[in-house]
Amino acid sequence: MAGRQLKRTRGGGRVPGALLWEAVRSVLARIAPEAGPSEVVDVGGGTGGFAVPLAELGHRVTVVDASPDALAALERRAAEAGVRVRAVQGDAVDLPDLLGPGAADLVLCHSVLEYVDDPAATMAALTATVRPGGSVSLLAAGQLAAALSRAVGGHFDDALRVLTDASGRWGDGDRTPRRFTRETLTALARDAGLRVAELHGVRIFADLVPGGNADGEGDSAEALLALESVAAVHPVLRDLAAQLHLVADKPAAGGPAA
Repeated sequence: MAGRQLKRTRGGGRVPGALLWEAVRSVLARIAPEAGPSEVVDVGGGTGGFAVPLAELGHRVTVVDASPDALAALERRAAEAGVRVRAVQGDAVDLPDLLGPGAADLVLCHSVLEYVDDPAATMAALTATVRPGGSVSLLAAGQLAAALSRAVGGHFDDALRVLTDASGRWGDGDRTPRRFTRETLTALARDAGLRVAELHGVRIFADLVPGGNADGEGDSAEALLALESVAAVHPVLRDLAAQLHLVADKPAAGGPAA
């Protein structure tokens, strides 16, 4: 089953998706070493890109999303896959009220923090929802990558704005409300009482190469996957990623604080 899931994630040349999928699976293996089913909450999980494959692996998955259309598509996708995924309409900041405290072994919050009104309040909600000893997986837009992208495109003033703007935006036309650096994302997790366990870069080179090389299924895609795997944990290159993936643990009862 695991092999088929990885192959599916790679389908269409989604190299970054394959790396992120493996990272999530490794977190589940670490926090649940007996390999039994875990309670997973996917915040903003939309149509189930992660939720359905995780349910196919036997985990009990709940998707919380503000969009009823996305949740309807999720339910159809889960039905087609022959699995059950619980769909709950709501916002990330309301998680404790929607699901109750300590409801999950793992909470996924991917590409959400950029758009919420209050990242600190959202992080507090994520922390309340995960059980002691569990983990939170955060994926957020990288500020340095945006500056690099604008500079490579010849937009030097925009690149400067990204680096100096508190939210990491390049101007009024920027559709991303907020971006993070390693330091700001780490501080957000620690301030919520979580202990940072891992930090990976996602899409370090994939966005810079021609689409055919990134989307192919041949040797070039495999080579890019190998390159991204090493760069993801490189102490310098990971900070330049288009997305930063941070895994933070909630200390077990009586354990050390973040």
